Amino acid sequence: MKRFFYLIIAAFIFCVHSNAQQKTYCNPINIDYGYCPIPNFSEQGKHRATADPVITLFKDNYYLFSTNQWGYWYSSDMLHWNFVSRKFLKSYHHVYDELCAPAVLAMGDTLMVIGSTYTQDFPLWMSTNPTKDDWKEAVDSFKVGAWDPGLFLDDDGRMYIYFGSSNTYPTYGQEIDRKTFQPIGERQELLHLHPEIHGWERFGEYSDNTFLNPFIEGSEMDKHNGKYYLQYGAPGTEFSGYGDGVYVSDHPLGPFTYQSHNPFSYKPGGFARGAGHGATYQDKFGNWWHVSTIVISTKNNFERRIGIWPAGFDKDDILYSNTAFGDYPFYLPQAKENNYHNAFTGWMLLNYNKPVTVSSTLGGFAANNAVDESIKTYWSAATGNKGEWFQTDLGAVSTVNAIQVNYADQDATFMGKQTDIYHQYKIYASTDGKQWKMLVDKSANKTDVPHDYIELTKPVETRYLKIENIHMPSGKFALSGFRVFGKGKSAAPDTVKNFIPLRGESERRNAWLKWQVNDNATGYNIYFGEAPDKLYNTIMVYGTNEYYVKALEKDQPYYFQIEAFNESGISKRTQAVKAE
Repeated sequence: MKRFFYLIIAAFIFCVHSNAQQKTYCNPINIDYGYCPIPNFSEQGKHRATADPVITLFKDNYYLFSTNQWGYWYSSDMLHWNFVSRKFLKSYHHVYDELCAPAVLAMGDTLMVIGSTYTQDFPLWMSTNPTKDDWKEAVDSFKVGAWDPGLFLDDDGRMYIYFGSSNTYPTYGQEIDRKTFQPIGERQELLHLHPEIHGWERFGEYSDNTFLNPFIEGSEMDKHNGKYYLQYGAPGTEFSGYGDGVYVSDHPLGPFTYQSHNPFSYKPGGFARGAGHGATYQDKFGNWWHVSTIVISTKNNFERRIGIWPAGFDKDDILYSNTAFGDYPFYLPQAKENNYHNAFTGWMLLNYNKPVTVSSTLGGFAANNAVDESIKTYWSAATGNKGEWFQTDLGAVSTVNAIQVNYADQDATFMGKQTDIYHQYKIYASTDGKQWKMLVDKSANKTDVPHDYIELTKPVETRYLKIENIHMPSGKFALSGFRVFGKGKSAAPDTVKNFIPLRGESERRNAWLKWQVNDNATGYNIYFGEAPDKLYNTIMVYGTNEYYVKALEKDQPYYFQIEAFNESGISKRTQAVKAE
């Protein structure tokens, strides 16, 4: 009996039952996204979706609002997000409608929220206690009628709103009377897109759609060192190149000048792509972050998630965000530090395109889709029954620090926000594929974890990992990514050789990048920017030795740099190469 007791204690210690001690997170962030397909496209499959996020620090909590969630979240640590149910709209065109692309403003002891509208009878809401559904109308009819609004309170107490979501009309700005919350004067045109100059603003997945003009949207204003940073999203929320740009001014209503580094938020490669229509904010320690929209667009164009990236201002007051390894584990804020250099944990992906076996497969939703580093593809089991499983082989015994379980919504039946659903599963580890030990036990979990991320309390040496389904909220047991992070035992890759950026005179917004295949590499990070010490944009690629970048400024020279990586580490970067 005594031996049995010790075995139970040992098993409990070995298993990970909560993430209470986690110091890291992984994008997409793990929140209970609502099910909200666009009604006209519901035949394509019900799915989770949200976008257009804004995070604001208010009374020592972070508040996260986004599109069509029938409420919002708050968190004390940017990891554990608590959902507050709330419907802000008084009337609904459709039963699943709610706040779209909301704006949030912390003003003294009050948090203010408004959603997008083209009408002038839309309330502006206020709360001094938003950890609960405790809101009242600051004004019942907000006269601006703004879509994709952004609210801003200047140091002198004057209040402004910025707005616009169109492929025809610009971004507008207007002052708001702080006492009456009514507009002062006429709205002013502030920003227009110029895709003929700014390559990243071109419409389409490959920046080659000539049938539609790009969209400007997602206004956001921040102030730093006396300068005003007006941010906007482009060219469309469906695309991997969805990013955020910024113009800078000495005055809140301009005139504005295009920042030399743009887009400042950009993530066209890797597992989770897209970093547009977001908001820049500071954490409790003064570090800057940028929250933005991640693109899936598989079941319909508006299937999206949320990501959080380190951000900041450099010595020349250039606004940037850091999306390098942006869907790998990053450290949560613990103190004031240099986010750009210190956020990434260094834990590498261990199972990219490695061998997998499964309990069953539904149609063409093949097993290797769960390890191909694309959130757009997924494996699905034939059922959602208890006992369906997915197994990955790391190829060799490796050190495992963390696991991310990304569910897909195959044959989900829900519409709207669900507050009582949950996932349950177990993860087992083995060094030989025969003898298994439980590593993670979520069989008693009662929370909704569509992108569950588990940082192990202690690293584990193992080669095989297997996840076994216990309970699905709805639909089949399906995974867009079963991602294992840690360190392999082999050598990191050598520095990439023969890296060449080619930029012709006929199309200055593009560059063709080529390099010699690195036999020991899993993938590559391409860095580029306006100067050797300002290579702030990153493109992650797997399984190729070329990339055609279309995000350049027509009249600006660029510097390019590349590094290789694998399961064991990252190579030294090449010297920065200039392309006139």
